[in-house]
Amino acid sequence: MAMKIRSLETFSNAFVGFVRVRTDDGAEGWGQVSTYNADITSLVFHRQIAPWALGADALDIEALVDLIPEREHKFPGSYLRRALAGLDTALWDLRGKMEGKSVCALLGGTPRPIRVYASSMRRDITPEDEAARLARLRDRSGYDAFKFRVGRECGHDVDEWPGRTEAIVPEVRKALGDGVALLVDANSGYSPARAIEVGRLLEDHAVRHFEEPCPYWELEQTRQVADALALDVTGGEQDCDLAVWRRMIDMRAVDVVQPDICYLGGMTRTLRVARMAEEAGLPCTPHSANLSMVTLFTMHLLGAVPNAGPYLEFSIEGPDYYPWQENLFRGSPYRIDDGRVTIPDAPGWGVEISPDWLAGAHYQLSEPE
Repeated sequence: MAMKIRSLETFSNAFVGFVRVRTDDGAEGWGQVSTYNADITSLVFHRQIAPWALGADALDIEALVDLIPEREHKFPGSYLRRALAGLDTALWDLRGKMEGKSVCALLGGTPRPIRVYASSMRRDITPEDEAARLARLRDRSGYDAFKFRVGRECGHDVDEWPGRTEAIVPEVRKALGDGVALLVDANSGYSPARAIEVGRLLEDHAVRHFEEPCPYWELEQTRQVADALALDVTGGEQDCDLAVWRRMIDMRAVDVVQPDICYLGGMTRTLRVARMAEEAGLPCTPHSANLSMVTLFTMHLLGAVPNAGPYLEFSIEGPDYYPWQENLFRGSPYRIDDGRVTIPDAPGWGVEISPDWLAGAHYQLSEPE
């Protein structure tokens, strides 16, 4: 017997938007639309997602995830998928609570500690200061993998300031030593020629992972870099179209796929990308660059897919950089012990959103007329 969706609510500000789904028998689940302009995404949610979901079977997540982009086919871009993620993730939480299982367990995995890489978001920091703060994190929390930034975001081969890339790579390696894994992110900063040049520098310092070296939409450029270098060239966080993902994987534009669960449209669609990558023999190390629910979703995914990469992306930025990610939850699912975080084993996502945060958010409700 179908369990029908009775109401859909959003609680949002400009950065974060949470979704609550309720069914006709009173069951509920919580999810999240994508961060950044989440207030706009929440409006899209009520205008273009909720009308197709109300009255539908809450347990047939795949059907809804397929139906809504078809019904809204004139809107193939990012906002619709960012809003769809809110519905999808709330329905996974609902299902987990009904079955008394974590989402990880629903997917066939086992909640457990998983390795993380400490992910720096900053370019407004000197190589010496970045290396020093990463070393402090290693000593305090046991991280053994780190990602830092090179180049300039969409920089057209211009560095954040002259010489920063050439300085930061050896500086971080020297500060952290040979016993840690190093990853870098160029955020679409380079032409292929410059990316290959920087890639050689990275290889000289045993960096393992070179993320988004070229404009992410230029797949041929990224493949050119991947073909030229021995280290892993990675990408995909921005891509929300499954056809683009299929092409990216088929042409081997990257060595590691990095879907973002919230940008892509939720867990169901991300699982499809992970399976495409698995069939092609590629690992999946998703993008999860803040401590809203996206990192929690990614923890559950990595605990279940067979081609999970070796670590979870875990933002190290605190309230001075991301003040909006503070006080989202009652308690925290993000305790780091010896460079690892544990996937919650409670039903659903295993987290409770702070009532105080919800009380201060902009509220919207969709329900049948």
